Amino acid sequence: MIRVLIAEDDPRCARQLRQFLDSYSQETGRTFRITHYDNGEDLVERYQPEFDLLLLDVDMPFMDGMTAAGHIRRLDPEVVIVFVTNLAQYAIQGYSVNALDYILKPLNYFSFSQRLTRALRYVKKREDAYITVAVKGGALKLEVGNIHYIERLGRQLMFHTHDGIHASSATLQQMEDALSGKGFARCNKGYLVNLAHVSGVRDGCAVVQGDKLLISRGRRGPFLDALADYVGGISG
Repeated sequence: MIRVLIAEDDPRCARQLRQFLDSYSQETGRTFRITHYDNGEDLVERYQPEFDLLLLDVDMPFMDGMTAAGHIRRLDPEVVIVFVTNLAQYAIQGYSVNALDYILKPLNYFSFSQRLTRALRYVKKREDAYITVAVKGGALKLEVGNIHYIERLGRQLMFHTHDGIHASSATLQQMEDALSGKGFARCNKGYLVNLAHVSGVRDGCAVVQGDKLLISRGRRGPFLDALADYVGGISG
């Protein structure tokens, strides 16, 4: 599911973008969850860093798209931004907010689908590098490589990262599924460990950034196998 935010004040253009996304979905099998704002001010006030792709009109009331993009970049440095505009000159300005591309108006499906395909390649790369987790008041994007380990504490998860500890309402099973194939393994029922940050195994514990996490008897074999495979993959 690709989370797309359309920011477009022209109802006709907004409908056309939705129709194009529907057509692309039918052709490729990709599915989209679409959110729409019709002005830049509401977009900035309500934005949460939970989207994969932002289709952003440049000429909007209350706050133009370029200004809105600058605010959003401070909240969310990873969302893929594609400007929708009738002036190609804005493509150059888009570099200042790290925009990927632009789509010229009037819209046509062939050009849209080409640019969407390119944008989704970047979305896929960033999906592999980042994970979005539910936190109090919204959502938070975390770089997978910066997560040391995830701890279940009561009904919450605590994400131990380079930048500190973040609490989430997600479940450990959800995170294990989301991080499958990305070098994580459980050392016991309460911890999901990033194997990249395991510096050793001592006294029946995995040492992760100086913290000693108990390896349970039932998890010992699978965890050590996963760690050996990970280390072997790096050295190989």
